[in-house]
Amino acid sequence: MVDRYDALIVDLDGVVYRGDPAVPHAVEELSTAGLPVQFATNNASRPPSEVGDHLRRLGLAVDDTSVATSSQAAAWVLTRHVAVGARVLAIGGPGVSDALREQGFVPVTSAADQPAAVVQGYGPAVTADDLAQAAYAVQGGALWLATNTDHTLPTAAGFAPGNGALVLAVGAAVGRGPELVAGKPDEPLYLLCAERLGVDPSRILAIGDRLETDIEGATAAGMDSLLVLTGVHGVRDALTARRAARPTWIAADLRALSADERDLEPAAKALREEWAVRDDAPAGADISRAMPPVLASLSD
Repeated sequence: MVDRYDALIVDLDGVVYRGDPAVPHAVEELSTAGLPVQFATNNASRPPSEVGDHLRRLGLAVDDTSVATSSQAAAWVLTRHVAVGARVLAIGGPGVSDALREQGFVPVTSAADQPAAVVQGYGPAVTADDLAQAAYAVQGGALWLATNTDHTLPTAAGFAPGNGALVLAVGAAVGRGPELVAGKPDEPLYLLCAERLGVDPSRILAIGDRLETDIEGATAAGMDSLLVLTGVHGVRDALTARRAARPTWIAADLRALSADERDLEPAAKALREEWAVRDDAPAGADISRAMPPVLASLSD
């Protein structure tokens, strides 16, 4: 199917790896795809160099510039709203502060530093006081930008609370949500990747495992999308997805990249037909149906 596209944007957690180990077939397929790739992750805690090291350990020949994080997207977006050189309260792992410095901002750690903005990202060491500092700064008038709003984070042991859960905690204190979100499902992270690739969004395939972030973000950015069933969401989730979160393609894993498009079309067509039935059904109607065999086979 790669012949249809000029570049790939690939999610990491649940697509390329789960925790530390690689998802089966991911490394082999990405190594032979023959297209430029940006690896886009909503995980804001790690800097691109650390993510790049992880990918290289798994066997992928990538450099750090192939990694785009939601922290980098946040700093990229912030340049359009806050003067370069301004103090910015950085909440999260080292990836947040590093991304801000790359764009010329001065990361600070306290609301007492009177930051012009707050960039809130995930970090395993984020404390209650960090969240309190974010709340104080926002109440003091600072622009609030979240790197992403994923409620959960997939790990090898299961699902952990993600940045979205931490954003909700700050929101409970300030009575609202952030003004801006950089990561998926908002489009900045994907548009940053497209800018780096030098490819029009319509010629890019975005690949992910989560409908409400990876796939919805691709839709927002004007890209086709592939849902792989190696992470959070499955076939039944895709069947009931809202319009903005419906993938162009669906496949068991990244072996779809080397598959013939004609082998992938039956599942994509079955999804479109099921969505049409659901969309046309009267409100409140019982639309329970047997899953088409081609989709049921992906659930096995």
